[in-house]
Amino acid sequence: CVQENERCQSRCVELHAHLNGSISSATMKKLMAQKPNLQIQNGMTVIDKGKKRTLDECFQMFQIIYQVTTRTEDILLETRELGLQYDKNNLMYVCTKCVYVFAGMTKRNYVETVLEGIKQCQEEGLDIDVRLLIAINRRDGPEVAKQTVKLAEEFLLSSDGVVVGLDLSGDPTAGRGQDFFEPLSEAKKTGLKLALHLSEIPNQEEETKILLGLPPDRIGHGTYLNSTAAGSEEIVSLVRQNRIPIEFCMTSNIKSQTVPSCDKHHFGYWYNMGHPAVLCVSFLIFKHVFRQKAKFVKLDDDQN
Repeated sequence: CVQENERCQSRCVELHAHLNGSISSATMKKLMAQKPNLQIQNGMTVIDKGKKRTLDECFQMFQIIYQVTTRTEDILLETRELGLQYDKNNLMYVCTKCVYVFAGMTKRNYVETVLEGIKQCQEEGLDIDVRLLIAINRRDGPEVAKQTVKLAEEFLLSSDGVVVGLDLSGDPTAGRGQDFFEPLSEAKKTGLKLALHLSEIPNQEEETKILLGLPPDRIGHGTYLNSTAAGSEEIVSLVRQNRIPIEFCMTSNIKSQTVPSCDKHHFGYWYNMGHPAVLCVSFLIFKHVFRQKAKFVKLDDDQN
């Protein structure tokens, strides 16, 4: 009983887990073993480097992942292994974001396979609650976004509560965020939750203000929400007024060089004003450890 009580007290949640960015080195090796004819230059070297990977090598990992997850059985293995990994790291609730990038299957088939993987984890008795956000990739444009919204609406009704919403993400320099307002607004009307990557890069005040008008249920990153640019005060006011939780991915921000160091990270700005702030992992490719997330943040005793 004491051991179980300690486990409960130390358990945590993860709200920003990208499925394809969370594959462990062990799972990668399993997937590669099933494709012996696949030639991946320096593949094992990059995989085995773990937390010593450079930023370029982290992005090489993504390219390897796309090569080894081309079949439904690959996606199924990836999802099941990730569930085991979450449980091992003592997570009690995970909101996973899945991005369709595969030519070998339809988007519907891809989501169905991920859902089957989650179901198998539940059948194995893993003590973890996994929910799914279907991603809208900015690069694909608003027309594809409308199709994704319709698909998400169907799964919202048919997935027994596993699919809960949409995630707007992808290359922040691609397209205009405001072009996604209409499909996202329609999604919100149907009951889908919205997690939007906003202000990941500078000078996006216009699109951020427009998308905050939805409003989203959570904000991903929000690196430049409180910048010194004109209009940022209004943005901060909107975020605070609606109490929109922000998902902070400190180590991936530092690894990807969007933030220079922990002490310069915008988490402190929002946390110190009492705004809903959640520390997240984002990509395990950047070699984060769930239980060590809080070590990156120094909290005063009177704030704990």
